[in-house]
Amino acid sequence: MISIKGLQKIFTFDNKQITAVDQLSLDIQEGEIFGVIGYSGAGKSTFIRLLNRLEEPTEGSIQINNQEITQLNKKDLRIARQDIGMIFQHFNLLWSRTVKDNIAFPLEIAGFPTAEREKRVQELIDLVGLSGKENAYPSQLSGGQKQRVGIARALANKPKLLLCDEATSALDPETTNAILDLLVDINEKLGLTIILITHEMHVIRKICNRVAVMENGRIVEQGDVLDVFLHPQQTVTKKFVEQVMGVADESESIHHLINTYNEGKIIRLHFIGETTNQALISQVAKAYPIDINILQGKITQTQRGAYGTLFVQLKGDSSDMEEAVTFIQKNTSVEVEVIRDAH
Repeated sequence: MISIKGLQKIFTFDNKQITAVDQLSLDIQEGEIFGVIGYSGAGKSTFIRLLNRLEEPTEGSIQINNQEITQLNKKDLRIARQDIGMIFQHFNLLWSRTVKDNIAFPLEIAGFPTAEREKRVQELIDLVGLSGKENAYPSQLSGGQKQRVGIARALANKPKLLLCDEATSALDPETTNAILDLLVDINEKLGLTIILITHEMHVIRKICNRVAVMENGRIVEQGDVLDVFLHPQQTVTKKFVEQVMGVADESESIHHLINTYNEGKIIRLHFIGETTNQALISQVAKAYPIDINILQGKITQTQRGAYGTLFVQLKGDSSDMEEAVTFIQKNTSVEVEVIRDAH
């Protein structure tokens, strides 16, 4: 659905050129929720604003539904933007308008008749869970309710693509989860393609199918969310994964485990998808005459399945421990990594 080739944006400040987006190329499939993550200054907000030409690209190609966005004149761009909704970090609501009037605003601009407009607004109010708030003003709403208004307004023209610019970063964790659940619901009900940018990995983990990691205006890593969690390649990606998995420095943690538990074999188990539900430790303990000590671990959910890491100490006869490890490797889809072999 979306094909981006060689996208670049250069700003000029005080006769100095700043490259915010640097030769970025990306393909996004129709109907997926695609995440773009990066720290402040990575260029992700500029990137998403380039997609509907709120920022003009310096060079590059943006094709949405086989339409070259970068070559549209102003009139055709206005028409194309009706297929591209956008929600913002700070809501960008009209404070002098009620909920229903905020949602109706893009329909007014598009020239919809009053009766059709009112019907569409009520459909959207019901969709985003704001029934009973039709006549409230933004100042009377919570942060989550304001963002629901922003989502409803972005959906008014029945777009095929929804751009989310740090849509949850101004919200508390509970409200964030509610808004993310709403976006998943909208994606499933409407078949809407969603591009979501954020600096929070738990947002990516919760709702995205695939993710691209940005640093210094470039995409440095991309792939299925579960694959990126399992095998982060870049330092910046590893830091984002640590946000969710709660291990500030894994190498330091492993060193601590080796020094603290100085007997037997220490292994790391990677659980993926349905394997997180297996009673693996119990099976191994029953099958082999070894002691098993769970040292630390964590399991988290992604859209593509669960992902977990478990550090385990095995104590007993060397041959029994080797057989136990071989059993796990051959009879399950759990990945096994030996951190320290038996002395």
